Amino acid sequence: MEERKKLAAPCGLYCGVCGVYIAHRHNDTKFKERLKDVYFVAAEDIKCEGCLSDVLFTYCLDCPIRACTASKGIEGCHQRSDFPCKFIDAFPLPVGKKVILRAIPTWKRLGTERWMEEEEKRYHCPHCGYKLFRGAKRCRNCKEPVDVD
Repeated sequence: MEERKKLAAPCGLYCGVCGVYIAHRHNDTKFKERLKDVYFVAAEDIKCEGCLSDVLFTYCLDCPIRACTASKGIEGCHQRSDFPCKFIDAFPLPVGKKVILRAIPTWKRLGTERWMEEEEKRYHCPHCGYKLFRGAKRCRNCKEPVDVD
């Protein structure tokens, strides 16, 4: 469980279904090549071992949400009474913001372990069951369109 907790990003974007995390974990060079154009970084910069690990993706290094929860000594935004806050309101990626607004109340209701389990279950193709990453628009296995955010 301790290793898995590194994937519980304080903002509610569960790292276990993040494309950057998945590409790095599997050393999937083809996937990294696709993601580099999404994030405007080199393929070798597509690396992360979870928001609470020592290996962070470039964009996550200076995350104000991560810094805020750390400064307050809390696990995540689900422990805040003033959710959503200015950092969530200003979140730069629309898909990410949509997921955060859905995930934080769920995390608060279910607790960390169950919330992570539910996030894992959520990101599977409804057509063939293949594991998806957050933001996927089409299943890599059956090629059917998906909408699971």
